[in-house]
Amino acid sequence: MSKILVVGPAWVGDMVMAQCLFKVLKKRGAEIDVLAPQWSLPLLERMPEVTAAITLPIGHGELALGKRYQLAQKLRQKNYSEAIVLPNSFKSALIPFLAGIPKRTGWRGEMRYVLLNDLRVLDKQKYSLMIERFMALGFPKNEEPPTNIFPQLMVKEENIEKVKAKFEIKTTRPILALCPGAEFGPAKRWPEQYYAEVALQKIREGFEIWIFGSTNDAPIAETITQLTHHRAVNFCGKTSLAEAIDLLSLVSGVVTNDSGLMHIAAALQKQLVAVYGPTSAGFTPPLYAGAKTVSLTLSCQPCFERECPLKHHRCMQELAPELVLNSMSEWKD
Repeated sequence: MSKILVVGPAWVGDMVMAQCLFKVLKKRGAEIDVLAPQWSLPLLERMPEVTAAITLPIGHGELALGKRYQLAQKLRQKNYSEAIVLPNSFKSALIPFLAGIPKRTGWRGEMRYVLLNDLRVLDKQKYSLMIERFMALGFPKNEEPPTNIFPQLMVKEENIEKVKAKFEIKTTRPILALCPGAEFGPAKRWPEQYYAEVALQKIREGFEIWIFGSTNDAPIAETITQLTHHRAVNFCGKTSLAEAIDLLSLVSGVVTNDSGLMHIAAALQKQLVAVYGPTSAGFTPPLYAGAKTVSLTLSCQPCFERECPLKHHRCMQELAPELVLNSMSEWKD
């Protein structure tokens, strides 16, 4: 059995999509360890393909050569046959090189010709989806990755019972989850007033509303809570990532921005509507058959900017709540 180290990405959504690579490597009979930031461990624990998650004790953007060297010497003892480096940075390729892993695969990025000895040149038209780019690194250069592999997180019943007890959850009504944040930047956020309009309509239909996000999203969630006359439960900043995943496994559907939580909801196979503005569903769509995306077709889309460069944010401001509600019309409670 081959033993492979995967250097994982630094964003929640990207880590979810990386599971597609783990799946194809597992089918090859590989044992897979993932080197990743501490925050990602709850995700990796819910991916049965991963043998072990190894914490990268270095902050995002930090070089920390000494720490990287020390970790590389520990990894050298694990006798990996191959490393696959998913980020495109120079730093991300250092540890596999210092660990002396014989084969080191990755896309051409920041001046890492020496660090990677199986360097690939990305054809963005051939591999338009992020999951395709990840999976292609698990195959020889002349071999095509499969097209029917998608993320699927596994949630244990015991964890669900724990989170239900902690948050005193006893609801028997269908639950709509709202994910109004986006760590990437404000341009990806659909207005909170629109989220509230969707929530009020679903409340009238008998739904309970839960709002998910980080501490940074708490003010947005509080605005939605006020606009729904405090009939929404605000979980922003009150859960760990593990608890958020387990709670999302209980919901009936999700309305979300293009965010890490969107990818988690899709990997939990939840029916959802994802709102796209400055980004494109053609690159990082929610990977589940029950997911729908809504967006406008403005000439300035997609810009992939953190903030609207034209200062009008029309791609989100003009995307009316009715478009989202119409996309939810075929949902099952």
